[in-house]
Amino acid sequence: MADETATIEQDTEATPESREWQPVILGILCNWCSYAGADLAGSSRRHYPENVRIVRVPCSGRVDPMFVLKGFQKGFDGVMVLGCHPGDCHYAKGNYYARRRIALVKDLLSRMGIAEDRFHFEWVSASEGNRFAELVTEMTENIRRLGPFQGVTPTDSVGPDL
Repeated sequence: MADETATIEQDTEATPESREWQPVILGILCNWCSYAGADLAGSSRRHYPENVRIVRVPCSGRVDPMFVLKGFQKGFDGVMVLGCHPGDCHYAKGNYYARRRIALVKDLLSRMGIAEDRFHFEWVSASEGNRFAELVTEMTENIRRLGPFQGVTPTDSVGPDL
C-alpha cells in the first residue's frame, strides 16, 4: 500500500523534464461499457491525456462511495466514475443503483470540502470512444485549473447537532 501511495505522489509532482505539474485522475469504469469505450478510444488512436489511472469494476452499481474517498486519500487529484447508459446495464439495473449512490457521494464530498469539479460521474457506452477521450480531456483541464489536491477541508455544516 505504501508503495502505491508513493507512486501516485511521484506522478502528481512536476517531472524534471516538463517542470509542469500534471494531475492524476482515478477512473473507475464499468467493465461492459465504459471500459470498452476506453479501449475503443485507445485502439482508435484517439488522443487524450495519459494521466488517468483506470480501475475496472464489473458494474458501476458495484462502486462503493468509499472507493471514491479512497482515491482522494491515496493522493489522486480527481476521480471519475463511468458506467453504462440507463437501460443498457449488463446486470439490468446496476447503473440505477450507481446513480443513487453518486448523489450521496457528491453530497458527502461537498460536506468534506472537496471541490465539486474534482469528481465526475457520466454514462459512456462501448461505442463511445470519442466521448471517453473528451471526458478525460475535460476532467484533466478542470483539475489543472483547480491545482493539486491538498486534502480535505471540512465545512462547518457537517450535519445536525446531536
